[in-house]
Amino acid sequence: MIRNDFPITPELVASHGLKPDEYERILRITGREPSFTELGIFSAMWNEHCSYKSSKRWLRTLPTKGERVIQGPGENAGVVDIGDGDCVVFKMESHNHPSYIEPYQGAATGVGGILRDVFTMGARPIAAMNSLRFGEPDHPKTRHLVAGVVAGVGGYGNAFGVPTVGGEVNFDARYNGNCLVNAFAAGLAKTDAIFLSEAKGVGLPVVYLGAKTGRDGVGGATMASAEFDDKIDEKRPTVQVGDPFTEKCLLEACLELMASGAVIAIQDMGAAGLTCSAVEMGAKGNLGIELDLDRVPVREDAMSAYEMMLSESQERMLMVLRPEKEEEAQAIFRKWGLDFAIVGKTTDDLRFRIIHQGVEVANLPIKELGDEAPEYDRPRIEPKKPVPLAADDVPQADIAESILKLLASPDQASRRWVYEQYDTMIGGNSLQRPGGDAGVVRVEGHPTKALAFSSDVTPRYCEADPFEGGKQAVAECWRNLTATGAEPLAATDNLNFGNPERPEIMGQFAAAIQGIGEACRELGFPIVSGNVSLYNETNGRGILPTPTIGGVGLIPDWSKMARIAFAAEGQTILHFGAPEGGAKHLGQSIYLRDIHGRADGAPPPVDLAHEKRVGDFMRTLIREGVATAVHDISDGGFALALAEMAMASGIGAKATLPDGVDPIPYLFGEDQGRYLLTVVSTDADRILGEAKAAGILAEKIGETGGDVLVLGESASVSVKDLTAAHESWFPSYMKG
Repeated sequence: MIRNDFPITPELVASHGLKPDEYERILRITGREPSFTELGIFSAMWNEHCSYKSSKRWLRTLPTKGERVIQGPGENAGVVDIGDGDCVVFKMESHNHPSYIEPYQGAATGVGGILRDVFTMGARPIAAMNSLRFGEPDHPKTRHLVAGVVAGVGGYGNAFGVPTVGGEVNFDARYNGNCLVNAFAAGLAKTDAIFLSEAKGVGLPVVYLGAKTGRDGVGGATMASAEFDDKIDEKRPTVQVGDPFTEKCLLEACLELMASGAVIAIQDMGAAGLTCSAVEMGAKGNLGIELDLDRVPVREDAMSAYEMMLSESQERMLMVLRPEKEEEAQAIFRKWGLDFAIVGKTTDDLRFRIIHQGVEVANLPIKELGDEAPEYDRPRIEPKKPVPLAADDVPQADIAESILKLLASPDQASRRWVYEQYDTMIGGNSLQRPGGDAGVVRVEGHPTKALAFSSDVTPRYCEADPFEGGKQAVAECWRNLTATGAEPLAATDNLNFGNPERPEIMGQFAAAIQGIGEACRELGFPIVSGNVSLYNETNGRGILPTPTIGGVGLIPDWSKMARIAFAAEGQTILHFGAPEGGAKHLGQSIYLRDIHGRADGAPPPVDLAHEKRVGDFMRTLIREGVATAVHDISDGGFALALAEMAMASGIGAKATLPDGVDPIPYLFGEDQGRYLLTVVSTDADRILGEAKAAGILAEKIGETGGDVLVLGESASVSVKDLTAAHESWFPSYMKG
């Protein structure tokens, strides 16, 4: 008989995020009223954050396989082969809700959680990124959130010892009540030494590893699966507290333990803590799990079974151990000053049993918990296609003033204030500092290989046209990797949306997934891991749809890697991939938004065949060593891309605009699939001829040199003034 100390009322069920029909399903599964602890377990396993109940149907449509894919979605992280017996392990996850409630610890534990996902697989982390979205700068909470989140990301990552090599920071009023913190990590492992979470063998010890369990983060996964309201501050106890120094010890202890041959299965204790890790390990292995909570190391007195099962205290792992290795394994963890406790065993009855103070407080069917959570095909409204701008709708403005205003805007200003708080060079393998198209890290132990990392999405495109916006997020990530000379290998996604119970939100989600899937298939860029974050809204006001794509690429010879900075004066600037007559698409552009206060029109369409053809050609030029600088063209179009190249090098440029073109769309249009690159002038005509033979439109648009950016007869701005505008906004804003 299961002991139950609390009556299960409809109010208690609702407070656990369970709908009445879901509770009825629980009653059918258990054949009785659940205990309070069991209700908490079902709440944790069946919430959106853990079960993907609104998104599973759509996630199955994504391409997840490829020649290099060793492990796709379903494990702690994805694994991709990079040759020579090595593989890259990577994933992106959200910590949005915790970061809004408690920005420092929310962001810090987001970093800690994603690092554990990587080293749980047997990989040593080598790179981190983050994609951050905040409310409008004038909102009273925004500066506080920016300061706390950036400090949390840096505080954890720097202390742990992983370089932060890239990311994004953007502002929009739609994130006022719900900021986004998406954390990415990647690590290196041997292809024959990958560790999975599937438990194997009956009667084997289940071992608790790492830090002690406290009351922090109790109910965190359920909190992350609900909308916010005006009582947000009451949820502060659901936010976890991290310790990067303990995590560093946990990394070293886990890798040493894995090398000893003691590990059969291992799982990070992330969302829903001990509950989710134990259930996932057992369900995947078609085994039961029995836990004795009296053996769990705790740091607080009189913790209930409910609190222990739902605590999300950080820096913890659960493992199935080879019994003969117990003494050796324990010695390793004791050496690193970490807890090691046998807290249970695997069983053959497919039950999840919890013993506390000698009493059975939970006894549930493990498969129904882990694999048979509710799955919904939510009603959805197909998004309306936006109306493109009329051909003659080209609002005019002074071009030089517009460039300076855009460079000094919250979304386009230099992120130096942010990334200088991160250790970008620790480990000694970083080859590019943040601010370029992608972060690049050497593959240690190999003389020439490097990995490139990028994170991308354009939420304003996704709101205007979720299908094209989903395609564009993948294409831009693929393009940023390509611009360094990397072969894009695979991607991870972090799908941030509002309430899926609203048909218009579910329509956005489905359309974005369809766009992402189409782009990944066409570009040979499979999704191998990821995360879905729903219910990102406050008082019924949802965020912009933000399906972030994190990508990894392989550079065979980093000595030929491309950077965005001009290499020298007197080199020829080439423009690749533009349509005949230059860029045309001003719809949803930052020029239209930030100069004219307009958010209308259709975003630029993504021609994936064109994207691949141009990108493959760019990669060839980089690897041949003829491209001396490369930059993809995105926000702000041609004008901002050229300005960024000039600022990165301190060298000016003179560009000639074709006769008869309207300079506004040519300079600020955001047509996709385009690059700027520089070459030694004697190579220019040959390269243009090769591009023409490959069916790629390319043009010679100018030359590097001097200390001024000259754009035909339209504008002339000194590189010094560009840099001053670009570097001024963030420090000034953060000083208040």
